[in-house]
Amino acid sequence: MGKVRIYELAKDLGVSSKEIIDYLNELGMDITSHMSTVEDDIVGLLKDAFAVLEDTTIEEIEELEEEPKVKSPSKKKKKRIVEIDEALTVESFAEKVNVSVTEVIAKLMDLGMMLTKNADLEFDVAAIIADEFGVKLKQKQVNVKGEEASIEDLFRVDDSIERLPRAPVVTIMGHVDHGKTTLLDRIRNAEVAKSEAGGITQHIGAYQVEINDKKITFLDTPGHEAFTSMRARGAQVTDIAVLVVAANDGVMPQTIEAINHAKAAEVPIIIAINKMDASGANPDHVKQQLAEQGLIPEDWGGDTICVPVSALRGEGIEDLLDMILLVSEMQELKAPVECKAVGTIIEAKLDRSRGPVATVLIQQGTLKVSDSVVAGGVYGRIRAMVNDRGQNIKEAGPSMPVEVLGLNDVPQAGDLFQVATDDKEAREIATKRLAKEKEKMQKTTKVSLDDLFAQIKSAEIKELKLLIKADVQGSAEAVKQSLEKVSTSEVKVVAIHTGVGAINESDVMLASASNAIIIGFNVRPDPIAKKQAERESVDIRLYRVIYDAVDDIEKALKGMLDPKYKEEVIGHAEVREVFKVPKIGNVGGCYVTDGKIHRSAKARVLRDNIVIYEGDLGSLKRFKDDVREVAAGFECGIGFEKFNDIKEGDIIEAYQMIQVE
Repeated sequence: MGKVRIYELAKDLGVSSKEIIDYLNELGMDITSHMSTVEDDIVGLLKDAFAVLEDTTIEEIEELEEEPKVKSPSKKKKKRIVEIDEALTVESFAEKVNVSVTEVIAKLMDLGMMLTKNADLEFDVAAIIADEFGVKLKQKQVNVKGEEASIEDLFRVDDSIERLPRAPVVTIMGHVDHGKTTLLDRIRNAEVAKSEAGGITQHIGAYQVEINDKKITFLDTPGHEAFTSMRARGAQVTDIAVLVVAANDGVMPQTIEAINHAKAAEVPIIIAINKMDASGANPDHVKQQLAEQGLIPEDWGGDTICVPVSALRGEGIEDLLDMILLVSEMQELKAPVECKAVGTIIEAKLDRSRGPVATVLIQQGTLKVSDSVVAGGVYGRIRAMVNDRGQNIKEAGPSMPVEVLGLNDVPQAGDLFQVATDDKEAREIATKRLAKEKEKMQKTTKVSLDDLFAQIKSAEIKELKLLIKADVQGSAEAVKQSLEKVSTSEVKVVAIHTGVGAINESDVMLASASNAIIIGFNVRPDPIAKKQAERESVDIRLYRVIYDAVDDIEKALKGMLDPKYKEEVIGHAEVREVFKVPKIGNVGGCYVTDGKIHRSAKARVLRDNIVIYEGDLGSLKRFKDDVREVAAGFECGIGFEKFNDIKEGDIIEAYQMIQVE
């Protein structure tokens, strides 16, 4: 005999799960959960009991009793409802409402609009014409990732659907080797670190643990890049951030980055002061450093929860979990269960034997095997679902991480994941998303110094956010203080992050998510960060003099910035050997890795992505001959006029200044 879940039955009968549970309890059955099942004979009984609610409400029945028996013959015929896309042509509209193109064009002419069959038709105009043909138009909602309103629509469900408490989603963050994965291992009693190369997390994992009959979902990330890339795509998956800081090491550069990422995401931060068993552990020093970053510990009169733990010995773990549950209870996290599943892709990969595999964190609704789904520009039907313990499951509810199989391609981490009505709709949404994404990439307007004044005037920006990277900490602080003083009554200049070293992918993702400009002082972006910045339309400004940076920001705020020249990198060469030439000095034996090196180009010498010299080339030779240029894949000798400190491993970056029209 078959069994049916209560929430599925409630959906079929058009009533809430609570009504059915209350009715069954009155009959003497002890039912507490909407996930409980009932036998077929009980299903029949419930269908009979709730039959009156299937087609009519009590109010409608009362209205029917009051109305006269004979209906007026002049009552209007009900209009046919047709769903249309956001964008459509005159011809496609005619097909939708089932009339000829000629009739539609004639109606448009009556409205004073001369349009051809291939012309675009606005929804408002289409609705007026459709009304004359006895058709009511309804705009189909296609949720496009990355658009705020669409994301809100995607997560919006009927108020009548019951929202039940869900598990909090916790992200573990912190500096490398401060014990993030070891802490998580201790919590979930699994030995992930031992199976990973060198004990460093190589993937994003999502795990659910049960503490005192309450579940907590943990995200273990290889860094905060993934955390922020998800937020940059509009997915806010984390409820609480646990920041792991080693008691014997203190706050490190990556710790500061993690703090800035968590603050930008506006999620509560709990500090786990780890390695309390290590020699040299000094929790008070850690708290002092945290206070300097704006995180005042509770025992110092602040509101930041700090829990001393030892992941290695398992000390303080229960206290940490209690704090997580306490913070989650204060947030009152709830989600609807009886609706189509919506979630976020945590990670995705291409498996040789299983095809595209994606880890999904369900945020609301219930995902089932055989559901048609779409994630970004990828679609498919769920063939199988695997939980974090490797078990095959049939369905997954809110805050549950699952691995899904059946997608046609590998989605991106951070893509929104949703259940569609059928395969056809999933394919249509994915195709339209890809088209919209291409169009959006062309139209994207991130804040840049060039158009800053226009955005200020149109009230699009009230705060100019900067991300500052420099060669040394002292320079970073000096640049930050100088630039923040430039703030005006209309626009406040805020440095959301300062750091030391090359501009990396993490910096670009944080700038993209926060709509910030990156200021580089005596540093360069690495190749991956450079490509990422182009892809995300992030403005990177590089300076060697503080006053130039201050001057540019001031001019941008006043609307006077008018750059006449733009730097164009034309090639890179790697120094593989250094030769001493009498009367000339050191000459680098180089290999051109990409682009070209021109004799007339300007060049800079980079050591660990930090600029150590910038100037003109003194010589460019192939064997013993002077040459005008050397292309990628060839070797050459490069010398500088006023620089002699060339070392093996240095990168020579050739560039030219081109005039901006």
